[in-house]
Amino acid sequence: MPAAPSALQGSFDVAVIGAGVIGCAIARRFTLEGARVAVIEKAPDILDGASKGNSAILHTGFDAPPGALETACIAEGYAEYLEIHDKLGLPLIRAGALVVAWTEEEEALLPALIQQARDNGVADIAPLSAAETRALEPGLGAGVRAGFRVPREYLIDPWSAPHAYLLQALANGATLLRGCEVTGGGFDGAMWRLETTRGPLSAGIVINAAGLYGDRIDARLIGHSDFTIRPRKGQFIVYDKPAAALATHILLPVPSKITKGIVVCRTAFGNLIVGPTAEDQDDRETAALVPETLAALRARGEEILPALAGQDVTAIYAGLRPASEFKDYQIRAHAGLNYVTVGAIRSTGLSSALGTARHVHRLCAEFGHQRTPLGAPVWPQVTGISEYARRDWQCPGNGGIVCHCERVTRREIEAALSGPLAAQSLAGLKRRTRVTMGRCQGFYCSAALAALTKGRLTQPMAEAEDDR
Repeated sequence: MPAAPSALQGSFDVAVIGAGVIGCAIARRFTLEGARVAVIEKAPDILDGASKGNSAILHTGFDAPPGALETACIAEGYAEYLEIHDKLGLPLIRAGALVVAWTEEEEALLPALIQQARDNGVADIAPLSAAETRALEPGLGAGVRAGFRVPREYLIDPWSAPHAYLLQALANGATLLRGCEVTGGGFDGAMWRLETTRGPLSAGIVINAAGLYGDRIDARLIGHSDFTIRPRKGQFIVYDKPAAALATHILLPVPSKITKGIVVCRTAFGNLIVGPTAEDQDDRETAALVPETLAALRARGEEILPALAGQDVTAIYAGLRPASEFKDYQIRAHAGLNYVTVGAIRSTGLSSALGTARHVHRLCAEFGHQRTPLGAPVWPQVTGISEYARRDWQCPGNGGIVCHCERVTRREIEAALSGPLAAQSLAGLKRRTRVTMGRCQGFYCSAALAALTKGRLTQPMAEAEDDR
């Protein structure tokens, strides 16, 4: 790989710190509004923090707190995703959510939750009896008391959306700096000078979208933070493809004050997931899997859908959400500093990202930020990896299948290793193509992948046994 430059030339209108889903969406919004944007990411690839693990649901925000900033961002983000997904080649898989009450206490909460949904503008719902709930999902376990259906909740791809947002930003002039950590900086009243591990960078506005490290970046750049990140771990179980036939809807519990609870739903990749848990911890780097917790999670999944007891598990994984001591998002413009904090974006970040980006752009108006929006922006399309759309293995000239579990072709892998957003790690390649995500978890295709990626990743795979 070519050596990283020791200094970054020129200046930018906006520097976005963090290339998770929120940072990618913000970069896209400001680029489309005519700004010269730099995206700064300390990891070798994008989506390497909180954004790498989520439930991949496009939420209406029916259960979000009425009047909260989070709720407004979800509503605006949801609407924009529906508007642009076809242009960017993004999936939108109709499912609908079914909120199920299993106890008398949960049933008693349903009327207030339905009213909350209506207050949030999600009015196309109605209460369901136990029999009506079970008629919609015959595989539900014993003990269903009541429920209601939210028809406009969708399944989406957890990674293609942020890839598409950033790809559009790059296609329209933005700059991505990976392996570039912000170590310090200062504002002289007109411009920021950021110190990074790849040299200095100048920008008129700095937007902190650093996720799990958002409070630390605030402290590093403006001397304080108004919140403290306390990572919330979520563990998931991924069932093999046949399990996806067991549930049509996104099965949701009645949420608590702390968590939305355990979700059971299909994925865009043709599997079925159960999770997440909600476990607060201090470690910002490691989301350790806990066998006892996973066993309890699996048991709960089998209570919800008893037929899961006969299904194989493909994978288990865990992610961290950047929770804080506050329930709402922590987004604020810092007067006199040309600096915006976008912090504590928890599990709804995928749904709210486009709306959050629009909100942040409006905040920057008080800094005098005004550019001429692009008249005819480029609309690149991401490669479709959803199981519910035509895949490359079904198309001629694909070079053959390399990952047989997930049916990923050589052409898809080569495409993911090239271009302005080329994968820089095996994890990044997985998020672009689905390689190593299947039954064998890379056991059979790793040697071929090591050969294909040799010399092309900043985090190389182990060398293949030979070069034949």
